[in-house]
Amino acid sequence: MFNEPMLRDDALKGKTIVITGGGTGLGKAMGTYFLKLGANLVITSRKIEVLQKTAQEMEQDTGGKVLALACDVREYDQVENVLAESLKTFGRVDSLLNNAAGNFISPTERLSANAFSSIIDIVLKGSVNCTLAFGKHWIKEKQAASILNIVTTYAFTGSAYVVPSACAKGGVLAMTRSLAVEWGKYGIRTNAIAPGPFPTKGAWERLLPGELAEKFDFKNRVPLKRVGDHQELANLAAFLVSDFSGYINGEVITIDGGEWLQGAGQFNGLEAVPNEMWDAFEQMTRSAKGS
Repeated sequence: MFNEPMLRDDALKGKTIVITGGGTGLGKAMGTYFLKLGANLVITSRKIEVLQKTAQEMEQDTGGKVLALACDVREYDQVENVLAESLKTFGRVDSLLNNAAGNFISPTERLSANAFSSIIDIVLKGSVNCTLAFGKHWIKEKQAASILNIVTTYAFTGSAYVVPSACAKGGVLAMTRSLAVEWGKYGIRTNAIAPGPFPTKGAWERLLPGELAEKFDFKNRVPLKRVGDHQELANLAAFLVSDFSGYINGEVITIDGGEWLQGAGQFNGLEAVPNEMWDAFEQMTRSAKGS
């Protein structure tokens, strides 16, 4: 089943993983599964109350150890503090998962320069800050490690109405591929996941308030006619930070049920055409060809 755990129970035993934006939604789902696989976990966000509640729930659910640290990823000194506290508590860090993000849907011409910058700062600058701080530490210590960045399919296709996010995620994807080459010699793997629709209550309600979420049914955009289950994303993330993926470096793996492919083709919207109309089209085409 797609919502079943994938890896063996001890797949991440002894590893310490830091997740930004780890207190809610997909970050929480991935972190919970890492704990179940034996990892130590550090979760960060700007809201310490939410983090502490999540950490308590995670520890009760899994029996694992969770360190909750307030951190604004836009501030490099706060990121360095997360690294220092993680090392103090667990002795080492093996993986960084850049998951913190911000987004809103809007016609671009309605955005202020500050609104644009706020998304760039959280998504791109935040990911850069974390990657730099942890990467410098690993290189200095001659320690093999892995970085996993959560991007989106419109990082490589672009998308209307989410232009700041598309620009920022596109930058994170470029960083992923660039550092895979540059830091590979240090034993540091850098990969990304591009998720499709994985509904989370908070994020989706902010993006699509009121009845808009019902009208904009993501299932209709996915060839598999369903949205993703959080465990599916957690399975993929766990694999990519585990030693089982030791030869995967510089990849972006899409997990979206085929959504971006359906949305990319010029005529993909024609799936709405009923069979009777296709029959009529076929007859018209045959008549035109004289066959």
